[in-house]
Amino acid sequence: MRVLGINALFHDPAAALVVDGRTVAAAEEERFSRRKHGKRPVPFSAWELPVESARWCLRKAGLRPEDLDAVAYSYDPQLARPADAMGLDDPWDHLRQTYAREAPGFLASALPGLDPAKVRFVPHHMAHAASAAFAADRAERSSVLVLDGRGERASHLAARRTGASLEPLCAQELPHSLGLVYEELTAHLGFLRSSDEFKVMALASYGTPRMLPELRRHVHPTGDGGFRATAVPWHEYCPPRGPDEPWTRDHADTAASAQAVLEETLLDLVRWLHGRTGDRTLTLAGGVALNCVANSRIAREGPFDRVWVQPAAGDAGTALGAALLVAAGAGDDPGPMDGADLGREWSDAELGAWLKSAGVPFERPPDIAVAVAEALADNAVVAWFQGRSEYGPRALGHRSLLAHPGHAGNLERLNDVKGREQFRPVAPMVLADRAAELFDGPLPSPYMLFVHDVRPGWAERIPAVVHVDGTARIQTVDAAREPLVARMLEAFERLTGLPVVVNTSLNTAGRPMVDDPRDALECFGSSPVDLLAIGPYAVRRGAMFRTSPEGWSA
Repeated sequence: MRVLGINALFHDPAAALVVDGRTVAAAEEERFSRRKHGKRPVPFSAWELPVESARWCLRKAGLRPEDLDAVAYSYDPQLARPADAMGLDDPWDHLRQTYAREAPGFLASALPGLDPAKVRFVPHHMAHAASAAFAADRAERSSVLVLDGRGERASHLAARRTGASLEPLCAQELPHSLGLVYEELTAHLGFLRSSDEFKVMALASYGTPRMLPELRRHVHPTGDGGFRATAVPWHEYCPPRGPDEPWTRDHADTAASAQAVLEETLLDLVRWLHGRTGDRTLTLAGGVALNCVANSRIAREGPFDRVWVQPAAGDAGTALGAALLVAAGAGDDPGPMDGADLGREWSDAELGAWLKSAGVPFERPPDIAVAVAEALADNAVVAWFQGRSEYGPRALGHRSLLAHPGHAGNLERLNDVKGREQFRPVAPMVLADRAAELFDGPLPSPYMLFVHDVRPGWAERIPAVVHVDGTARIQTVDAAREPLVARMLEAFERLTGLPVVVNTSLNTAGRPMVDDPRDALECFGSSPVDLLAIGPYAVRRGAMFRTSPEGWSA
């Protein structure tokens, strides 16, 4: 069964290809269009399809549109109701329903040769659920929890996976939505809604949840697997903040209070779900599942032995989930993700040709991992472009900015390089077999979706990656799966005594993560990065200004 998954209606348009139950490729449209999140989540953009990512997925597998057995579209307009009937203030929402109903024709026009009759509508939250339950390893019998802003008529789904079947157990109908409440606070605090919610999570660490008792009147669980969350009067907690205005203690305390009530509500939902299923494994998806602070509390205080989070937990992941669900329904055995590196890649020869065409001096060191470790030990900032790009919002050692964690000033330095707010943390990358020595929290953590306490004695040694609350959002590296990254980490430790490297996404503020070689060269050329490690090649900033084209080497 060859199934192309499509997410298009709200935000983060993406495509994914599943063949015989196995994930072959997945990519977000933003990586091709260079528009952050692909588009804004407004009704007038609902017609926009992930055309380039869909075409790339097919090329990756050597397929044509007519070769597909099905196209899974992660929204079912038959389940939707008018916005006002759901208590939502969204007068143009009917456009979304119109565009969704016409999606088969739009897809057939975008992918010539596709039979529109092959397009299947998949309920949005079932697509989210499948993206976690079917993509997780060792999850043949597991519980799944989905929370986001909204789907067709709900904002939450609790379900259970048994083999290749996925059974819905409970859903919270709109207008109650933890995701929408968090989005509204994001906008109130001067950030971009449906984009910058992670900034609220980071800001929360600078405040205290002193408004929590009052906030519980508006956001709280109902004890039956659902919750109440709507119409929070944020202006009563703090004044609105303009995008360029400084944040105050009231803003940080409001963020902390919102984070606390979110965590409390999630814990109640998790405990209710475990009471229904008794499963040992919980999988999570939906945009709320990108809240790594909440995920860690669920893992620490919840009743499940294991928590697994889909790395593309936002709407982009529904492309994969929809495809897996349709494949499973047709009799295929859905296989787990082997990793998040599901996007584009280039051969060494292709990368060398890109560099020569760009007219930049470059070298090919004996081992690029060792060369990068040496540069990092000298406190260089390194752009790391290796292998297939990541699916989801986290840089996981394929499209990363790297730095020395032992210099506290590197946090401010990297935020300046990226043009970000200074309260934003950066993450540590560490070998999986060393992580427990430094960090206390859910392990392994390959997708950077949990926060960990930094163990005593280490915060002073790796200050650049320690957040204000003493935690770090770590990425553990499996040496068998990521030998190049592992070799770099090992070489860095030999030089510095530190088994950790700073890892943040290879992009600048407001731009999608770097995806292709042109993006990498543009980012390197426009930001104060010292070294670009692209495949086996090294481009050094100093050499760009003193070496003639005759100095190129390959």
